[in-house]
Amino acid sequence: MKIKCPKCKKKVNWEGNEWRPFCSERCKMVDLGAWVSESYSIEGDALEDSGHDIDADNDEDGYLH
Repeated sequence: MKIKCPKCKKKVNWEGNEWRPFCSERCKMVDLGAWVSESYSIEGDALEDSGHDIDADNDEDGYLH
């Protein structure tokens, strides 16, 4: 089955494609970068800040205790 890469729209095989649904590692990483930089978002209610300091759960070496 052929699919279109969601990033560059190139047609690629689904079967045996290690980067699916993308055509390549490059397209996969470009898409990941867009999520990380918040270029993409999912609509919904904003999450409330719990006020919990996640670093407070870590010891001086950065491990959870």
